[in-house]
Amino acid sequence: MLSTTLRCAWCSSLFPPLSFRTKPLSSSSSSSLHYSPWSGLQSWRENPLNKNRLWGPNGPEHLPPSPCTPLEVCEGPMALASSLAGMGSLVLSTSDPLTKSKLSHLAYSRWRTEHLPIGDSQAPDRPARPAKPQLVSPKEIPAPKNSGLPLNAYMLHNLAHVELNAIDLAWDTVVRFSPYSKILGEGFFADFARVADDESRHFAWCSQRLAELVMEICLLIIFFGGNVQNHLTMLLHVWWQSHWSR
Repeated sequence: MLSTTLRCAWCSSLFPPLSFRTKPLSSSSSSSLHYSPWSGLQSWRENPLNKNRLWGPNGPEHLPPSPCTPLEVCEGPMALASSLAGMGSLVLSTSDPLTKSKLSHLAYSRWRTEHLPIGDSQAPDRPARPAKPQLVSPKEIPAPKNSGLPLNAYMLHNLAHVELNAIDLAWDTVVRFSPYSKILGEGFFADFARVADDESRHFAWCSQRLAELVMEICLLIIFFGGNVQNHLTMLLHVWWQSHWSR
């Protein structure tokens, strides 16, 4: 068995060295180390800006024209931000979930249409969150049968929080690695910014359906196990290990 230690100079201050084992190189296993990207990756990257923020009777639809609400979406710091990383930092610092979703879409839209630079910004230790829902350990989350909610509402509420955290994880990646944009290249940030936009759209759909179920996003308590940087470290380590196990 070969033992290899991953040492990355530019990110050594962010992540501890990662040790992993690879399979012996043989005629039967060498082909398994070849990584094949998702076949739809390039078409996903080339897709136009998706403005289907509303779920209509027949599926996703564009939102009807309306005045800018809340005000910070149109006239706040987001409108004055001049880089992708700067806008991402503002999204991470926004506590209201619906506003976060709208700002996320606005940030990606501005970057795409105005050809703004990646820039360089500082990511917060953890994303801003409203006072509710209460963040607790997994064992404190009520089971569906004890929540007093229909199962579909309970599950949709959980999914909405998954999408909300996905928005923050994607933007945290953009902002946290923005000092290394020359090393990573624009494509790295373009992919994660698009992911953030996709997740903000999914969150908008979940929130819309919850409202239709006369629900609010803050009715349940949810689990939050640590700051975004820790989650990001874990996800990147899992990705690297799964990549080398193929």
